[in-house]
Amino acid sequence: MAEVKIRPLADRVLIEPSSAEEKTAGGLIIPDTAKEKPQKGVVVAIGPGTEDQKLTVKVGDVVLYGKYSGTEISYGGKDYLIMKESDIYAIV
Repeated sequence: MAEVKIRPLADRVLIEPSSAEEKTAGGLIIPDTAKEKPQKGVVVAIGPGTEDQKLTVKVGDVVLYGKYSGTEISYGGKDYLIMKESDIYAIV
Protein backbone atom coordinates (compact mmCIF):
# COMPACT_ATOMS: atom_id res chain seq x y z
CA MET A 1 0.00 0.00 0.00
CA ALA A 2 1.60 3.24 -1.18
CA GLU A 3 1.47 6.35 0.96
CA VAL A 4 -1.44 8.63 -0.01
CA LYS A 5 -0.97 12.38 0.15
CA ILE A 6 -4.65 13.05 0.85
CA ARG A 7 -5.29 14.23 4.43
CA PRO A 8 -8.94 13.92 5.49
CA LEU A 9 -10.27 16.67 7.74
CA ALA A 10 -12.12 16.38 11.07
CA ASP A 11 -13.68 12.94 11.62
CA ARG A 12 -13.34 11.72 8.03
CA VAL A 13 -11.40 8.68 6.87
CA LEU A 14 -10.04 7.67 3.46
CA ILE A 15 -10.67 4.04 2.51
CA GLU A 16 -9.31 1.94 -0.34
CA PRO A 17 -12.21 -0.40 -1.17
CA SER A 18 -11.53 -4.10 -1.65
CA SER A 19 -11.98 -5.29 -5.21
CA ALA A 20 -15.39 -6.67 -6.18
CA GLU A 21 -15.82 -10.42 -6.38
CA GLU A 22 -14.86 -11.77 -9.82
CA LYS A 23 -16.39 -15.25 -9.41
CA THR A 24 -19.19 -16.87 -7.45
CA ALA A 25 -18.51 -19.64 -4.94
CA GLY A 26 -19.53 -22.09 -7.68
CA GLY A 27 -16.93 -20.67 -10.09
CA LEU A 28 -19.20 -18.60 -12.35
CA ILE A 29 -17.61 -15.39 -13.63
CA ILE A 30 -19.58 -12.29 -12.62
CA PRO A 31 -19.90 -9.65 -15.38
CA ASP A 32 -19.01 -6.04 -14.49
CA THR A 33 -22.66 -4.98 -14.70
CA ALA A 34 -23.68 -7.48 -12.00
CA LYS A 35 -20.82 -6.95 -9.52
CA GLU A 36 -21.79 -5.74 -6.08
CA LYS A 37 -20.08 -2.67 -4.69
CA PRO A 38 -17.59 -3.82 -2.05
CA GLN A 39 -18.52 -3.02 1.53
CA LYS A 40 -15.08 -3.71 2.94
CA GLY A 41 -11.84 -1.80 2.59
CA VAL A 42 -8.59 -0.67 4.17
CA VAL A 43 -8.19 2.66 5.95
CA VAL A 44 -5.36 4.54 4.20
CA ALA A 45 -5.64 7.96 5.92
CA ILE A 46 -7.55 9.48 8.83
CA GLY A 47 -8.40 12.99 9.92
CA PRO A 48 -7.40 14.44 13.29
CA GLY A 49 -10.88 13.96 14.77
CA THR A 50 -12.88 16.68 16.46
CA GLU A 51 -13.19 17.89 20.01
CA ASP A 52 -16.34 15.78 20.42
CA GLN A 53 -15.36 12.84 18.18
CA LYS A 54 -12.02 11.08 18.71
CA LEU A 55 -11.28 8.58 15.94
CA THR A 56 -11.10 4.89 16.83
CA VAL A 57 -9.92 3.52 13.46
CA LYS A 58 -6.25 3.52 12.48
CA VAL A 59 -4.44 3.46 9.17
CA GLY A 60 -4.24 -0.16 8.02
CA ASP A 61 -7.50 -1.27 9.70
CA VAL A 62 -9.81 -3.38 7.53
CA VAL A 63 -13.33 -2.00 7.97
CA LEU A 64 -16.92 -2.72 6.95
CA TYR A 65 -19.14 0.14 5.82
CA GLY A 66 -22.59 0.71 4.32
CA LYS A 67 -23.28 -0.03 0.66
CA TYR A 68 -23.95 3.63 -0.16
CA SER A 69 -21.59 5.22 2.37
CA GLY A 70 -19.01 7.82 1.52
CA THR A 71 -18.04 9.76 -1.56
CA GLU A 72 -16.04 8.12 -4.32
CA ILE A 73 -12.88 9.93 -5.40
CA SER A 74 -10.03 9.07 -7.76
CA TYR A 75 -6.47 10.05 -6.97
CA GLY A 76 -3.28 8.88 -8.62
CA GLY A 77 -5.15 6.39 -10.80
CA LYS A 78 -6.78 4.65 -7.82
CA ASP A 79 -10.33 4.82 -6.49
CA TYR A 80 -11.01 5.67 -2.85
CA LEU A 81 -13.95 6.43 -0.60
CA ILE A 82 -13.96 9.29 1.87
CA MET A 83 -16.52 9.11 4.66
CA LYS A 84 -17.19 10.06 8.26
CA GLU A 85 -16.06 7.53 10.80
CA SER A 86 -19.69 7.14 11.91
CA ASP A 87 -20.44 5.57 8.48
CA ILE A 88 -18.07 2.68 9.35
CA TYR A 89 -19.89 -0.26 10.92
CA ALA A 90 -17.02 -2.41 12.19
CA ILE A 91 -13.29 -3.11 12.20
CA VAL A 92 -12.60 -6.63 10.93
